[in-house]
Amino acid sequence: MRKVLRRFRSLPIRARLSLLVAAAVAFGVATVSVTCWFIVQGKLYEQVDKDLQRGMRAPNPAIVSALNYCTATPDTAVPPFRNNYVQVVKEDGTACVLDNSVGKVKVTQSDKTAIKSGDLDKSYFRDGTDEDGNAVRVMLQPLATAADGRPGPNVGLMIAVSLKSTQSTLNDLALVLLLVSGIGVVGAGAVGLWVARAGLRPVDELTEAVEHVARTEDLTIRIPVDEESDDEIARLSRSFNSMTASLATSREVQQQLIADAGHELRTPLTSLRTNIELLTRSEEIGRPIPPADRKALLTSVTAQMTELAALIGDLQTLSRSDAGHPADRVEVVALQDTVEAALRRARLRGPELTITADLEPWYVRAEPSALERAIVNILDNAVKFSPGGGTIDVRLKDGELTVRDHGPGIPTDELPHVFDRFWRSPDARALPGSGLGLSIVARTVQQSGGEVSLRPADGVGTIAIVRLPGAPTAPPGMP
Repeated sequence: MRKVLRRFRSLPIRARLSLLVAAAVAFGVATVSVTCWFIVQGKLYEQVDKDLQRGMRAPNPAIVSALNYCTATPDTAVPPFRNNYVQVVKEDGTACVLDNSVGKVKVTQSDKTAIKSGDLDKSYFRDGTDEDGNAVRVMLQPLATAADGRPGPNVGLMIAVSLKSTQSTLNDLALVLLLVSGIGVVGAGAVGLWVARAGLRPVDELTEAVEHVARTEDLTIRIPVDEESDDEIARLSRSFNSMTASLATSREVQQQLIADAGHELRTPLTSLRTNIELLTRSEEIGRPIPPADRKALLTSVTAQMTELAALIGDLQTLSRSDAGHPADRVEVVALQDTVEAALRRARLRGPELTITADLEPWYVRAEPSALERAIVNILDNAVKFSPGGGTIDVRLKDGELTVRDHGPGIPTDELPHVFDRFWRSPDARALPGSGLGLSIVARTVQQSGGEVSLRPADGVGTIAIVRLPGAPTAPPGMP
């Protein structure tokens, strides 16, 4: 059985569907055919029994003649039973066969029991055989031995007819049903194969598309889909098209990230290489660089290495954000405490600035370190662009964090690009930074279920707004 199942599973889906359809139809046709055959058999036997019983209805002179022939006066004229088996059976099973009987029917124990019962109002029907083994339908009617109905030894009048014509009819019916069933099964298998081919054609197209993508890495391929259809195949095709579109977009973003990262890395690396070559050449030719210039070169090298380290750190943070948060790193965070920690770092970086804070409790689900890094990036921008002695206002209320600086602000036409990777305002390209800070902010906030935006402030400056879903009270069990 297991081998059969393994072979069945190894067949193509079309073949399996065709076999299943053919098997289902075969089962249904077989059930109907067998039921039909038994119903017809029952009707035919019922008709035979009625014909036999009709001949035994009293008063019937033939019955009286048969009894007299076998029990009283054997020279009595033979009763007119035609084309039947006719015999009188005694209690001991001996049978008196009439001269015009077709033959002799074998007596069974059930016949003896019926005769002994003496129930004259009941007829007994059974299948039997004659002495030559031919099938017959038998009716036994217990009777009194005296023609006038007086008590005497129990006997039974047995009349039987041949079942040859009945069995021939049933055999012909069985042959017809078998032929019809065979044609139905074959036709069902053919129809099932056609339906399977038609139904699985979109699957073939999907398979070819997947093989094409695996072979060529071409993510622009799309499967035609009937927009009005909403069956499983259409949904699968739409899902595949959506997947390839997402993969194509992801590849474009990845390629763009690599290109932008290479462009951003090229400048500090080139400068770093130039400075190191100057230091190396001065040592090789024996002409030392003046102390002031040497110190400036070393300071530049240190700054460039710091810039490279910051850029690499930003890239790592951004790649982790793109990969998503592991479930075990996300937890309930007190946003006000995270903002307080970020404010301490911002005050160290801008000691000459006045940073005010109005923070109300708010609890969110996020990765603590990533959320703090995002808030630090927002505050760093505010510190970077604030004039000396300026003010930065920070407020947290109802899950909305606002950071307002009083710097030069961002032109309206540049606002749509501030969250793009490696994008930097023309006025800020001379300042340190990689252009990834706000990209990290946007990705972190989005993964926490929130949103972030920048807009010009009234007068001068910029307002950064971060909205995060949460609650003003801590969940049970949180310290």
